[in-house]
Amino acid sequence: MKRCCDVIVASLLFFIFLPFMLIIALVIKCFLGSPIIFIQKRSGLYGRPFFLYKFRSMTNKKDKNGELLPDFDRLTTLGKLLRKYSVDEFPQLINVFKGDISIVGPRPLLMEYLPLYTEEQLKRHKVKPGITGWAQINGRNAISWEDKFELDVWYVEHQSFFLDLKILFLTVIKVFKTEGINQPGNVTMEKFRGSETTIKEGHG
Repeated sequence: MKRCCDVIVASLLFFIFLPFMLIIALVIKCFLGSPIIFIQKRSGLYGRPFFLYKFRSMTNKKDKNGELLPDFDRLTTLGKLLRKYSVDEFPQLINVFKGDISIVGPRPLLMEYLPLYTEEQLKRHKVKPGITGWAQINGRNAISWEDKFELDVWYVEHQSFFLDLKILFLTVIKVFKTEGINQPGNVTMEKFRGSETTIKEGHG
C-alpha cells in the first residue's frame, strides 16, 4: 500500500513541478555549470547502497592538494536558496520511482556511517529511507545526530498511513518556515563520527 501511495504522490509532484525543475536545472547550468545533478551513494533499506539524486548546490572548488574545500567555501548563494526551500531534493522523486526510497522515512545517509551506529540506531534501516521524515519535522539539522536517530527509530516503531500524512502536512509548513536547515555554527550538518555509546564500544 505504501509503495502504491509513493508512486501516486511522486507522479503528481513530478508533473506539477516539472516546469519549475527545468527552470532550476537551467539556472544551475548557467551559474554552477555541469553536472546539474549531484549523485552520491547512500544507504537504503537494510543498509543496501543506492545512488541518491539532488540538484547541485555547491561548486567543485579544491585546495592546492586537490582536496575539496569545506562546505562553507563551496556553498553558493544559489545553493543556499535551493536548500532553504528544500528545492534541491526534487530529483529524489526519481529515487522514489525506482523504489530506492519512499516519500516518508528516515533520511538516507552516507554509507560510511553504517559501522558507527549502535544496535538501536541501526533500526532506522528496517524501513526504506525517505525524502522527508519524523526527524525532519522535529528539528531537521538543528538537532544532534543522536536526537535524529532516536526520532528515526521512533518512526520505524510507530509508522502508519496517518503518521505519514501528518509528516507530509508538517513538512510543507516547515519548508515555508525554512526552519532547521543548518546545524548551529555550520552551513550544512557536521559529519556523524559515532555516538558516545559506539565510541565506548570501540566502533568510533
